[in-house]
Amino acid sequence: MSLKVDSKKEEVIPLSEGHYGGSRGRVDELPPPVATRTSQQSKPSLSAVVVIPIWMICSSSVILYNNYLYNNLNFKFPVFLVTWHLVFATIGTRVLQRTTNLLDGVKDVNITQDVFIRSILPIGLFFSGSLIFGNQAYLYLSVPFIQMLKAFHPVAILLISFAARIQEPNRRLALIVLLISSGVCMASFGELAFNMTGFIIQTGAVIFESSRLVMIQVLLQGMKMDPLVSLHYYAPVCAAINLLILPLTEGFEPFRQAMNMSFWILFSNAAVAFLLNVAAVFLIGVGSGLILTLAGVLKDILLITGAVLLFAKPVSLLQVVGYGIALVGLVVFKTMGGK
Repeated sequence: MSLKVDSKKEEVIPLSEGHYGGSRGRVDELPPPVATRTSQQSKPSLSAVVVIPIWMICSSSVILYNNYLYNNLNFKFPVFLVTWHLVFATIGTRVLQRTTNLLDGVKDVNITQDVFIRSILPIGLFFSGSLIFGNQAYLYLSVPFIQMLKAFHPVAILLISFAARIQEPNRRLALIVLLISSGVCMASFGELAFNMTGFIIQTGAVIFESSRLVMIQVLLQGMKMDPLVSLHYYAPVCAAINLLILPLTEGFEPFRQAMNMSFWILFSNAAVAFLLNVAAVFLIGVGSGLILTLAGVLKDILLITGAVLLFAKPVSLLQVVGYGIALVGLVVFKTMGGK
């Protein structure tokens, strides 16, 4: 039985970490480069009560599963793991294209050689960088602290947009930048196991991801791409880039260790990451941006709590207060529509 989703009349919006119609989708979740908000008539039939919990479970599972591989199974090869996710996604999107109508949007996107070189390839490079840096950070920092640092994404996007003169700064945006920045700084000062290397790597991930999202707004205006259609185009590009980087960064050791690891561990890990993108297709059609932002905030709170309990990674009171301030700034930012 094939799965059918009506995808008519779509409007392009950037999907990013908390600024989106979908996921606080992290770099370690194969975040979709572009999302579309479907019209009221073409929303998937699943309700928000069903879709949002499924998305929250998938989103949290990917992060916790990756962290488990890196730190519990001692499989410390983030470039290999990201490359495997991308290869799986390349195959998965093409299987769905042939067996469902979830990727019917591919027919509406005209990717010429010029568009590929000018837009898809550079955005793919930033996407690949955000995925690699974001996963590398888990080797040095705790899951709760990384989630707190990701609250800085809206600030980074605004600052890059200001620098590129895509958006004009104003007093309200400046106050939001100050609020979120102050909260993230407090969370960083309160981190009990602060690691400068990990902090720099995660900062690099934020810069790559934020730059990617700004580039999408500039280079792909008018293109109708939902999360799976975006993944259909970007996954093979990023996989090829990562395969070139892999021998220079991790060599062939991850292949040897992967051979000794259960196939089902690697398969299920990539499958959960891919399912997150499928969930995102349904997610963007079930609620307003603010509702989905609040769902993302709740997911992060539950994720941080779960990581503290599962991996025994304590957080300080200063971190809790700082992260709370950053989340307030994020919700205010979304309420204003980012203006």
